[in-house]
Amino acid sequence: MEILPNLTNPELLNLYKKMWLIRHFDEKIDEFFRKGIMHGTTHLSIGQEATAVGACAVLTDEDKITSTHRGHGHAIAKGARVDKMMAEMFGKSTGYSKGKGGSMHFSDLEKGNLGSNGIVGGGIPIAVGAALTAKMKKQKDVTISFFGDGATNEGSFHEAVNLASIWKLPVIFFCENNQYGMSSPIDEMINIEHIAERAASYGIPGVIVDGNNLVEVMNATYEAAEHVRMGKGPILIEAKTYRWRGHSKSDKRKYRSREEERFWQTRDPIKQYEGYLINKGILTRETAKKIKLEVRQIMEAAVEFAKRSPKPSIEELYTDVYA
Repeated sequence: MEILPNLTNPELLNLYKKMWLIRHFDEKIDEFFRKGIMHGTTHLSIGQEATAVGACAVLTDEDKITSTHRGHGHAIAKGARVDKMMAEMFGKSTGYSKGKGGSMHFSDLEKGNLGSNGIVGGGIPIAVGAALTAKMKKQKDVTISFFGDGATNEGSFHEAVNLASIWKLPVIFFCENNQYGMSSPIDEMINIEHIAERAASYGIPGVIVDGNNLVEVMNATYEAAEHVRMGKGPILIEAKTYRWRGHSKSDKRKYRSREEERFWQTRDPIKQYEGYLINKGILTRETAKKIKLEVRQIMEAAVEFAKRSPKPSIEELYTDVYA
């Protein structure tokens, strides 16, 4: 498969590096929660790296995204600093939300990340608002709204898609179908085979992609972005993928078999993209090892930065509060 966006070899290698950054960040967070170093809850995107990196690969800093409760990968893919993300996870003042938001509250307006959201489907209307702003100001930026399969049964999804379709707004509705809304399998939650089929009822295109194939995700999102930039209205992309871990850190995954998990792990999105780059002569196994080592060093430095950072002061209780 050829790559549609005009990306250089170093840019393609950087996508590989970002996938490993997401994987190692979430593995480190998983470790800290298991050891009791971090508290509260978290939602990991291990196994879903291709959706975030592939979709964001075709965006500029002016383009926007809205994210989900499973938003670490989206933030990294859109250019967030992992040291500031790690500091937020440790509740430190150097974090993206000054240590007051935690796992589900990353935003980075300079990079166009309008924020992750703890409410299922909560980011979808925000994305439509951003797209409406772009249209009214005659700007060329697009917005991608990431959400899971469970969000497509929320009223916010249907109302937002309907409004965006009527007004032909420059927004891409990007469904990461990881097969389960918490413990509910998607085939028991909808009466159609594919979520993308719902696009037809709103008069917009619906596209299905292999969410574990970065090149396929990137190409589909590139074509969608070109479509919406031209004022042709929104598109719904359904990327079929799989989360390797549970819904959240307390999920024992009793609702699915270990055989199913092993099958999806054979379709590791990072390994697939690595093989693609090697076959194209863009990556060597030696360079792959160096990139993985570099990512581990970046992650260790991020942990050290977070540990050294100060906690928020008592005065921060009264900042960033709106009534």
